Amino acid sequence: MNESATHYGRVTRYLHWGMAALFVWQFASAGAHALLPDSALDEFFWPTHKLTGTLLMALAIVRLAWALIERHRRPPSVNLAATVGHLTLYALMIVIPAVALLRQYGSGRAFSPFGLPLMPGFEGEIEWMTALGSLVHGLLGWTLLALVVGHVAMAVAHRRLGQQDVLKRMVVRRSPR
Repeated sequence: MNESATHYGRVTRYLHWGMAALFVWQFASAGAHALLPDSALDEFFWPTHKLTGTLLMALAIVRLAWALIERHRRPPSVNLAATVGHLTLYALMIVIPAVALLRQYGSGRAFSPFGLPLMPGFEGEIEWMTALGSLVHGLLGWTLLALVVGHVAMAVAHRRLGQQDVLKRMVVRRSPR
């Protein structure tokens, strides 16, 4: 379950790959909404966007807490660029949904993800909150997508170029026979 100098533990791997699947869904919903508005694909994906974002934020907080707990046992970073890239990914995984929640609150509409009353509704709007959320949520979201694509590309590049195979760290450990 715990990390080692050569592999990430089960908790980290489950969080990583589970969140990866949720991010594919989340970016599909955003892409369908941006590129195919009012289409069947948009109508299928878009209603799940807020719930998926809320779940991703909660998992990102859990993942960050777990990374801090396990920080002395985790595999070492490949280089400074990898460290900065991972920190930026973590920051965006928290900031993007936080900005969306700020916009949601500012809109005055109630928000109860998974039936949990997170925000009560109210009359009116707090314009600076909705304006800030509308200005940066999407931009930061697409920036996160670009960083995720770069993250995947670098993992593949490290593997193919014969450098340190970082992908091995995040796959299931096989016990020796």
